[in-house]
Amino acid sequence: MNKPFQILVVDDEKELLELVVYYLEKEKYTVITAKSGAEALQLLALQPIDLVVLDIMMPDMDGFTACEKIRAFSSIPILMLTARSSEEDKIKGLRIGADDYIIKPFSPKELVARIEAALRRANGLQPIHMITIHELKIDKSGRLVFVDEQPVNVTRKEFELLLFLVEHRGQVFTREHLHHRLWGMDTEKGTLRTVDTHIKTLRLKLKSAGQYIKTVWGIGYKFEETA
Repeated sequence: MNKPFQILVVDDEKELLELVVYYLEKEKYTVITAKSGAEALQLLALQPIDLVVLDIMMPDMDGFTACEKIRAFSSIPILMLTARSSEEDKIKGLRIGADDYIIKPFSPKELVARIEAALRRANGLQPIHMITIHELKIDKSGRLVFVDEQPVNVTRKEFELLLFLVEHRGQVFTREHLHHRLWGMDTEKGTLRTVDTHIKTLRLKLKSAGQYIKTVWGIGYKFEETA
């Protein structure tokens, strides 16, 4: 994807701000920073911005208020960044106009991927159908999986589980979350042990690429592209 995009990152945490700026500039984005919601609004009024990464917990004006004020005059994509993980906060952020919501601590690569996805949606660009991670390839449109160019026979649920973890790589999910995501509220269609079974089977089928599906003891699973 061509990246002449200008991104505004709003956070009062100096270290985190520097980290986000480093990774975005590495991906050739132009990055502008602000340390408060009020400063962000001033910058938005002065220059063209393609996307806002907006922290919630800030002094003077929190991210929720800033998001509402931005939505009063702009449809620019807004990705909210926060340490607050409650479902109520997430729902509130989405309802007042945020396009996405990422919880600290997060993988910088996941943040970049979510920004790219938001920009594609906002600019009407075609989504990427082929995901390549080292020896692993996933054809989203064809629902196919390859390891070292060899096809891997996976079930529909195995494909959905793998794709979900890959598209949210670096993020840890509980077994309950994964069960709800794949089987919904119908407990007759699966149990938490079913999630474990699918993970185990996927690892075996993916061979060398199975190592990227990590167990986070006491919590759940994540996909991480390092051995």
